[in-house]
Amino acid sequence: MTPHIFRSNRTLALATAVAAGALLAGTLTTGASAQTDPASAPSADATPTATPMKLSGAARAELLKAAAGTTARTADELGLGAQEKLVVKDVVKDRDGTTHTRYERTYAGLPVLGGDLVVHTAKSGAPEGVTKAVKADIAVDTGAGTLAAQSAPKGARKVVWAATGTPVLAYEKIVTGTKKDGTPRELHIVTDAATGKKLYQWDDIRTGAGESQYSGSVTVGSSGSGSSFALTDATRGNHSTYNLNHGTSGQGTLFTDADDTWGDGTVNDPATAAVDAAYGAQLTWDYYKNVHGRSGIRGDGVGAYSRVHYGNNYVNAFWSDSCFCMTYGDGSGNKAPLTSIDVAAHEMTHGVTSATAKLVYSGESGGLNEATSDIFAAAVEFNAANPEDVGDYLIGEKIDINGDGSPLRYMDKPSKDGASLDNWSSAAGGVDVHYSSGIANHFFYLLSEGSGAKTINGVPYDSPTADGQAVTGIGRDKAEQIWYKALTTYMTSTTKYAQARTATLSAAKDLYGDGSAEYQAVDRAWAGVNVK
Repeated sequence: MTPHIFRSNRTLALATAVAAGALLAGTLTTGASAQTDPASAPSADATPTATPMKLSGAARAELLKAAAGTTARTADELGLGAQEKLVVKDVVKDRDGTTHTRYERTYAGLPVLGGDLVVHTAKSGAPEGVTKAVKADIAVDTGAGTLAAQSAPKGARKVVWAATGTPVLAYEKIVTGTKKDGTPRELHIVTDAATGKKLYQWDDIRTGAGESQYSGSVTVGSSGSGSSFALTDATRGNHSTYNLNHGTSGQGTLFTDADDTWGDGTVNDPATAAVDAAYGAQLTWDYYKNVHGRSGIRGDGVGAYSRVHYGNNYVNAFWSDSCFCMTYGDGSGNKAPLTSIDVAAHEMTHGVTSATAKLVYSGESGGLNEATSDIFAAAVEFNAANPEDVGDYLIGEKIDINGDGSPLRYMDKPSKDGASLDNWSSAAGGVDVHYSSGIANHFFYLLSEGSGAKTINGVPYDSPTADGQAVTGIGRDKAEQIWYKALTTYMTSTTKYAQARTATLSAAKDLYGDGSAEYQAVDRAWAGVNVK
């Protein structure tokens, strides 16, 4: 599982996600030729040709199959060692024919944690650069280490740890359990095979027509006829919504209804939370498909599923890669389910991050992981244009976890929550990821809207900058395209804030041209949060 927790300075809430495997700390490298020639850059009003194509499941599968058939040649072209092999993980194809193929690596048959990379290829087949999680060469004696045969952690798998320092033979063990608040735990512990010393650890659970509780009267996808209907959306990969009925395990019971009318808008009807969950999943699916050409969380056209009424008084929600599902608690007193639009989009976006950059959920990469979910939570909410839950740059404002009407996070000035960082400093990597995420949240707000005081959709904002210099926004639509492209084609498991700056500048060049107003705005917005 992969829950995540939204943290406020007073209360823990909400859950998120990222898959097990890829890890931390590395270097971003891109080929200079990967950028768009300014002379051929699209006009400001045109749809950039570097935006991703909408791929059907079959088309994506063909691209993956083709890449899988040439992994040996690709590894040789990249100069990888004889014992290294590439495993295709994902592929993005731009409208101009450029492809970005994401790989994980093995060494002597062992998974390489921190070995992920993205190969960029022009329509002509010419190489356009590679983005690597780490640069270090791998030369590991896979038979070394007394622990390998004597005292390896029970149930552990042998791996190569390449995410930090010199690559070494290691063991990865997953310890499962339950946290005090009821959130599942999947703790990954990596130890040196030769010495038994712990090298790293991270938790792979991140917490962070019907009547809905938060969004009013909405239409949700269902299947059936006559007097038998199920809350299964056949138009969105068969996403289904289940009732855990306060249990904490299993899939639960599929919501069914005799007249295809779901919920009453209150917690008195168990189907109300199901409506909100199904609606949030629907909006998130539609956003990624219509705005970024992505069909489902993994891009393969397969829908996840949602579970509501998890536990009792559970003030959280989480995404889990292991079940490919969203899970929602009912909040304090079982009266405030965590099923608002931005919570659903935030959590499901952890699945998207897991399927793409796989940013490890610790340190600066963890902050970027969290921020990515906040960024697209806001994007989905704006895109939904629901008058009952208008788009804003506030996270979790509808669920009111703190009981005082305040949101969990503020993107224009993150420090307003009492704990989040407005700007980067060398200490950012040691801060809880829910607070270090403020740096990228602030960047995205500045890039979208600019600095200073303003009111958007009736909500007042006043965004400062680290250097006191003004930032002029380029609009949320362009900012979303830049972040999505950076995430899916230039970020890796090890990306830190400095590399995120490079990734977004590369994305801006691809989309709008080198030296374009958008490129300069990205540079300026990062300076506004002290990332240079």
